[in-house]
Amino acid sequence: MLKPFQAQNVSCQVGNVTCNFEVGRYANQAAGAVYMTVGGTGILVTAAAQNLSEARDFFPLTCNYQEMAYAAGRIPGSYFRREIGRPSERETLVSRLMDRPIRPMFPKGYYSSEIQLIATVMSADKSMCPDIFSVTGASAALHISHLPFGGPIAAARIGYIDGKFVIFPNYEEVKKTELNLILAATRDAIVMVEGGGNFVSEALVADALAWGHEQLKPLFDAQDELQKLVGKEKIIFTPEEDDKELLDFIRTSFAKDLEEALFVPEKFARKQAKGAVKEKVMLSVKEKFADDTKKISDAAGVLGHIEKQIVRSRIQEKGLRIDGRDLTTVRPLSIEVDVLAQPHGSALFRRGETSALAIATLGSTRDEQRIETLAGEDNKRFMLHYNFPPYCVGEAKPMRGPSRREIGHGALAERAIIPVLPNVDNFPFTIRIVSEVMESNGSSSMASVCSASLALMDAGIPISEPIAGIAMGLAKEGDDYFVLTDILGDEDALGDMDFKVAGSERGITAIQMDIKISGIPTDVLRRALSQARDARLQILADMNTILAKPRTEISTRAPQMDTFLVNPDKIRSIIGPGGKNIKAITAETNADVDIEDSGKISIFAPNAEALAKTRELIKFYDQTAIVGENYTGPVKKVLEIGVLVEILPGLEGMLHISQMDMEHVANVSDLFQMGQEVSVKCVAVEGDRIRLSRKAWLMEQAGIEVDLTEFQRPAGRPRTDGRNDRGGDRRPPRRDNR
Repeated sequence: MLKPFQAQNVSCQVGNVTCNFEVGRYANQAAGAVYMTVGGTGILVTAAAQNLSEARDFFPLTCNYQEMAYAAGRIPGSYFRREIGRPSERETLVSRLMDRPIRPMFPKGYYSSEIQLIATVMSADKSMCPDIFSVTGASAALHISHLPFGGPIAAARIGYIDGKFVIFPNYEEVKKTELNLILAATRDAIVMVEGGGNFVSEALVADALAWGHEQLKPLFDAQDELQKLVGKEKIIFTPEEDDKELLDFIRTSFAKDLEEALFVPEKFARKQAKGAVKEKVMLSVKEKFADDTKKISDAAGVLGHIEKQIVRSRIQEKGLRIDGRDLTTVRPLSIEVDVLAQPHGSALFRRGETSALAIATLGSTRDEQRIETLAGEDNKRFMLHYNFPPYCVGEAKPMRGPSRREIGHGALAERAIIPVLPNVDNFPFTIRIVSEVMESNGSSSMASVCSASLALMDAGIPISEPIAGIAMGLAKEGDDYFVLTDILGDEDALGDMDFKVAGSERGITAIQMDIKISGIPTDVLRRALSQARDARLQILADMNTILAKPRTEISTRAPQMDTFLVNPDKIRSIIGPGGKNIKAITAETNADVDIEDSGKISIFAPNAEALAKTRELIKFYDQTAIVGENYTGPVKKVLEIGVLVEILPGLEGMLHISQMDMEHVANVSDLFQMGQEVSVKCVAVEGDRIRLSRKAWLMEQAGIEVDLTEFQRPAGRPRTDGRNDRGGDRRPPRRDNR
């Protein structure tokens, strides 16, 4: 007898969407497994833990999101016809989306187990994007597990359409929304923000976060109910407190030295000073506590705790930061454009000890990136790639391709720039920006936004307005929240928030927030957004002094482009059999040619000369004769009834024997030979047939008025000269009636 699956289900309604959590059907050997469904979309999220033989000094959490082609009823387009190799860029970004709100929910110091979260999209309908449900599903899987997870949390995508907020907008609604915002939160506070907008105001973003947080309540209740039904007993983990004796010894003996080192303004000088103090601390601890190996091993962590206290106390008590700035000052800027000789556009942007070199490259539509997604194939005409080489922080490390962080920062900067790009109909180029981080000491991603905007304008790409970005930090001391403008790398490490905001004078185009504490109140987020706007406007003002708008002409080093129309009936000839003609053209000129069924031709050529040559070769196949125009061309073929004359490149017309002269012509060969140049007038175009007259041309040269109707006959009217169009006798032959 078959045994039914013992599945438990909990459902809730969020806006117009019904979310269902199922446990017991799949992956029962995982620490926690939840199959979350929304309509026809289903995603299995599993949590697994493995004890480590040795505890590490960081939290070993790994998040993996994977989209299976079968979920959408498709077979992968790769050579192997399976999902293999490294994750796609989209899968990497969603994996980061899971990691960022989950990580702060584990207790500090819980390093003894390696935890892996795997979210697998197993069913995907055509309406709802599955990515956002991986976060809530991960929370549910952890919430029912034995792991010391401090959730639940929930996540949602918020849109803004026709003046109203929308939770979980579908694919079609996302295309229309002015705001595409992802937020994750606990019951009490927001823990992660990611998204972009079409120049939305700070107030609208803050209102969206507050509204969205309120909508998440049913998801918290559903997870709590699920935990009561199937939840396992939680591990009790108590964070280890700092050794008071060790803490007092280091603070008493080295606080002054450490404070002096911490407030050295320059990054590397500060790093060396801190290193020297740390060396003295470790020697002293080993001497004083020679027999206590635990105190010796804990010394570095205690020292880091004291560093954090010193920096944050100075912010709280004096309003001063590591490099001596107040809470709202932006570091000094340096900007230069057109710094590289050959690329199409380039810009170097430096803010303090952070600098990014952005390079803009233009290409044809053939350079678009083709992407395979669950919703089908898509093309990207704009790409922004962010590189963070080891030298930018003074290190030497192996280079093994872009990291998750590099992919994430590139996507954030790309999102910030997209709203200002020209429409594809007006500017059909493919555009690529590469940001090479030259130096890093805080928010190189926002420096990349600024340099990318400048590089686009330097290349002559007609963006609608410049974009700038800034990173905000936070120090929470007791009930006080201190928002920091333009954070340093050390302030990021010692602070509680990394809040990046990019946009123009009109509003926000991209936003990202990560925190290290359990949540941030909405009023603090409003203050951070307002402070970020002030800094962004200051940076934009400085950028405008160097380059306020795009150059009037596209860079001469960039591909040259032209668009024109041809007769759609001629497309077949332009392409040629098996693409022979168009291949010959592109091989000769090194140009890319896009041909549309409507007759629209787009040429992307390496220079102006190649552009003109390509246009000429294409138009060779698109010649059209105009009735009444005079032409001169060579005789291409001699027939008994007349000659074929090439009046335009590739275009021939018939000069009938009756139209060769003002006098009677008995034999064609008496007057014309192959290759002979002849002047004629076009007297009729009948479909593909072109009728020419040298007689009419001669009359015109003699000053005789020419009436073209005399040389044309209405369709269907029989000839009166007893001859057919080929010069033969139209009368039937005699038959012998035997």
